[in-house]
Amino acid sequence: MSLTNRIQSFEPKPQIHSPIILSNCRVFFDFDNTMTVSDVLYDIIQRFSINDEWMALEKAWQEQKIGTKECLEGQLKNVRITKSTMHKYLKKVELDGHFHRLLTLLAREGIKPVILSDNFTYIIEWILRDHGIKDLKVYGNSLRFWRDHIIPSFPYDNPFCLSCAHCKKIHLTKDKHEDKVIVYVGDGRSDFCPAKVSDIVFAKDNLLRFMVREGLPCVAYKNLGDVYNYFQEVLTHGRKNH
Repeated sequence: MSLTNRIQSFEPKPQIHSPIILSNCRVFFDFDNTMTVSDVLYDIIQRFSINDEWMALEKAWQEQKIGTKECLEGQLKNVRITKSTMHKYLKKVELDGHFHRLLTLLAREGIKPVILSDNFTYIIEWILRDHGIKDLKVYGNSLRFWRDHIIPSFPYDNPFCLSCAHCKKIHLTKDKHEDKVIVYVGDGRSDFCPAKVSDIVFAKDNLLRFMVREGLPCVAYKNLGDVYNYFQEVLTHGRKNH
């Protein structure tokens, strides 16, 4: 069976083979194109670059000739955007329409999900506040503004990995308890490493292709409504067994 056919055979529906206690899960989300309906950082680079040099860097990154950190540093050098213009743009960013009810479901089970992103903490937290979402832990890259320039820094960089500028895996493996089920929800290349050390992986797009290609178990999803339905089924399944 071809890779394309194998991907198409994955359905976004619960497959609960053993009892899972939802309150015993630690849940991690990617941000761009997972919690949002678009890739926010990519769009900022595309919209506010003063030339097309970002495209050559993007191509080199996709071909794995350069790492994510090198790519972002090069692309952001040519971005011109003030803080006020950034805020006007961020107000237009849409979250996945199912995210609020998913947060509510998780909160009822005492779960505070964590966001892990190759985007910048400043951008993510601004978007969340604008959508009335507070108190979520966010780990991302750092930035500061200098006039109309963005100056990035990468506190969680792993120089030995080209897949990401932020090594998300460290947040999953630190303080890991054997009795906790690690759940990861993502879509892209920066999610490959954390997905490999998670117990349950929700995957779409590049992450789904990676999981299928590597023969790794995952649950395909199209949007966070599928993730919500999975967790709801976990709860229903748990009640039937008590």
